[in-house]
Amino acid sequence: MNPAQTESQAPSSPPIHRQPLVAYFSMEIALEPSIPTYSGGLGMLAGDTIRSAADLRVPMVGVTLLHRKGYFYQRLDASGWQTEQPVEWVVEDHLQEMSPRVAVTLEGRRVLVRAWKHKVPGSEDFYVPVYLLDTDLPENAEWDRTLTHYLYGGDSYYRLCQEVILGIGGVRMLRALGYSDIGRFHMNEGHASLLTVALLDEQAQKVGHKVFNRDDVEEVRRKCVFTTHTPVPAGHDRFPLDMVTRVLGRDEMAAMKDVFCCDGELNMTYLALNLSHYVNGVAKKHAEVSQHMFAQYRIDAITNGVHVATWMAPALQTLFDQHIPGWRSDSFSLRYALSIAPQEIWNAHMEAKRQLIDWVNRETNAGMDLHDLTLGFARRAAAYKRADLLFHDMERLKNIAAKTGKLQVIYAGKAHPQDQGGKELIKRIFQASEALKGRVKVAYLANYDWELGQLMTAGVDVWLNTPQPPLEASGTSGMKAAVNGVPSLSILDGWWIEGCIEGTTGWAIDSTAPAEGDRTPHDAASLYDKLEQIVIPLFYRDRARFIDVMRHAIALNGSFFNTQRMVLQYVLKAYFR
Repeated sequence: MNPAQTESQAPSSPPIHRQPLVAYFSMEIALEPSIPTYSGGLGMLAGDTIRSAADLRVPMVGVTLLHRKGYFYQRLDASGWQTEQPVEWVVEDHLQEMSPRVAVTLEGRRVLVRAWKHKVPGSEDFYVPVYLLDTDLPENAEWDRTLTHYLYGGDSYYRLCQEVILGIGGVRMLRALGYSDIGRFHMNEGHASLLTVALLDEQAQKVGHKVFNRDDVEEVRRKCVFTTHTPVPAGHDRFPLDMVTRVLGRDEMAAMKDVFCCDGELNMTYLALNLSHYVNGVAKKHAEVSQHMFAQYRIDAITNGVHVATWMAPALQTLFDQHIPGWRSDSFSLRYALSIAPQEIWNAHMEAKRQLIDWVNRETNAGMDLHDLTLGFARRAAAYKRADLLFHDMERLKNIAAKTGKLQVIYAGKAHPQDQGGKELIKRIFQASEALKGRVKVAYLANYDWELGQLMTAGVDVWLNTPQPPLEASGTSGMKAAVNGVPSLSILDGWWIEGCIEGTTGWAIDSTAPAEGDRTPHDAASLYDKLEQIVIPLFYRDRARFIDVMRHAIALNGSFFNTQRMVLQYVLKAYFR
């Protein structure tokens, strides 16, 4: 029997076996705040996707790696320099060990893999199982036992071995667990695209081929779905073909170069593109950018979303329970937020803001004021996200705060341990904080995680986002803010092109700078203009109008940019057609 018919539904649930199962593969999945197997947006999106699939009773199973060392604990010294430590967590306290063992071959070594199970509950008596793969077994060599320890750790060889475990090991584990009726394999980014090799092997064996051929490729293509998440080159894994041949111990890929080989490399994005019947970007603009990058493929668009119940502040949840019964099962009903009295929205927001300000002052001694306009910025610390754009002209920023209205800013975000530029970016924000003392209060919160993200996206007054266009594929932090009635002040890139109705759901930072040269001065000037001429005056001198923007952020953006809508689009466009 297919486990989906027993594990993914309670006895009282209607039968779901009429639709084939969807296997969702992701290198990272945010399952619970206490399970540190995610780094940021990609993992959060994966978790929110599975949570909404469980709410909607979509027959799905998730596959990821265990990441025993977690995604690091961040420490920031007095200068803002980041150091990292492993995150200690007890696997057995959160997950159920499964009995099957499967093997993958790495450079001729037989590496055993086990799985740990986590149940993601839905809004009714239904859950989606997620299996976390683990090689830390006494039967394996010492180094092989570490292969599932670190998320985005090690060198390219370590990463390739991880992706063999995720893709090939993941398919084998699902089969060992009894999942025989999988109709779609969804690769959330290219990390999992070696699952196609396992499927090709299965197809060849099924029809009696010694090695897979072109007909097998077509059969596998019909089963696979691929979501690409970034136009940034670092997000597209590439491995030398000789390394791939050495690790896998097979040369079929080199022989089928149009499927596997791109300029002497195995490009995981191209592998997924070549072996998927449906491919999508994560916003309309991102799909256009991806279409230019991969012109020979058809790239559709399914804009990302967030799981509303996960990201909405408790005060707002209580308010919506009173005014919009059923909002948890029907995210579209958030459009009725416009019928709620403005003062009630504001009171709920101030409760969330008080929790955040208390946290910030306790953790940083920043002395932030509950009644001052508070901007929030929390993203991975990477150069293209330009977290320090606000500080481009310090004198102008000081003048705005002195003459237009008080301003304070809360930052958070981790730099990848090997990203020196990202670490320097955090240091520059610390330096700006010192330079602005007495004029603009700035706090940088260490160890940004799920729970801190909930506090920040609900508790600030305006969400700031300043990426270098067109490098923002989607961005979900602003969506989380919108669910809480926090409008965005953002560069028109990613999802904000679709979500911005100027002066209604938030405000756009003008991104029409000349294509040539450094666009930073232009973008910073536009940011200052919007703050000085519109946002700050509205907050302090026309509170009713500001609250109206908050209500529209919920009603227009919160009701649409959510994973309920997103998963329904995957069901209609990719999973069951």
